[in-house]
Amino acid sequence: MNIKVDAIDLFCGVGGLTYGLQKSGIDVKLGIDIEAACKYPFEANNNAKFLLKSVEKITTGELQHHFTQDSYQLLAGCQTFSNYNAKARLTDDRWWLLLQFSRLVEESLPDLVTMENVPGLIKQGVFAEFVKQLKQNGYNISYKIVNSADYGLPQSRKRLVLLASRLGVISLLTPAELDIKLQTVKDAISMLPPIQDGEIYPADPLHQSAALSPLNKLRIKKSKPGGTWKDWPQKLVAECHKKNSGKSYVGVYARMEWNKPSPTMTTQFFGFGNGRFGHPEQDRAISLREGAIFQGFPIDYKFLPEGERIFKGSIGKMIGNAVPVKLGEVIGKSIMAHIKDIQSLKSSTS
Repeated sequence: MNIKVDAIDLFCGVGGLTYGLQKSGIDVKLGIDIEAACKYPFEANNNAKFLLKSVEKITTGELQHHFTQDSYQLLAGCQTFSNYNAKARLTDDRWWLLLQFSRLVEESLPDLVTMENVPGLIKQGVFAEFVKQLKQNGYNISYKIVNSADYGLPQSRKRLVLLASRLGVISLLTPAELDIKLQTVKDAISMLPPIQDGEIYPADPLHQSAALSPLNKLRIKKSKPGGTWKDWPQKLVAECHKKNSGKSYVGVYARMEWNKPSPTMTTQFFGFGNGRFGHPEQDRAISLREGAIFQGFPIDYKFLPEGERIFKGSIGKMIGNAVPVKLGEVIGKSIMAHIKDIQSLKSSTS
């Protein structure tokens, strides 16, 4: 049974969702984003075109131009929020871009829709409005908050995933249905060559770690995998953590553990003091490449043209904001399984 699905990826970023969808057999035709820096990695790693444009200015005609008549149509999207940068910004204008997504769905009526976002969106009125409009346009809808680690990503990352179909009832496949094997930090990055803090590995410039201050070098040497700064000698503890207001912030200046998934990759995962981003045994923060691997990107995923200068803040933002590749693949497999079921049902009743 040959199933053809054409997709357009709104808010595509560097292509995590697109890469995952393509691995599942979905043909992503176009990625749309307002970040010009995303064009190179999106097109260099995916068989799709990139359009630099705000979703607010996209017309239905521009979308329809990329869909073929003999294929199912999928409109996919993930707005650029990580858990790290969304906590205090629930009134951010970007939440309302979901209504622009809704507008494009209503105007183009694709067969299928998927949306991935931070769990906090589920409590927002704009999400309720999005779901309401999907139902009014004849979509069957399912959504839930999932931990990507349950689906084989070597990272604990909770996300809200929505699937909608005008073809019939649809749902996300379960880890059991996909026979998922859980992945750990060791599974993901133990094969990479060791580096020092501040060092760039010559064969892969993305495998570089931020330099540590003399004080942070002492701190990481005293840090245990899975431990906290409470394990340090008192003289190494930051003054802010000695105050009552800072005593509960134990998830910073910490090492990962080999036998567990990594913590959630934020846009600042490359900084030792920004979370549990210390390497399990090397005295450094994880590298940019390691962060990308925790997001499910293959080890050879290209983020910059060869020889171009690497800015950690820019690359960290692109990686931290990406849809995990594995989650994109699971979404794609769920859509393909759904279509197969619909086609089989039609064949059995005809």
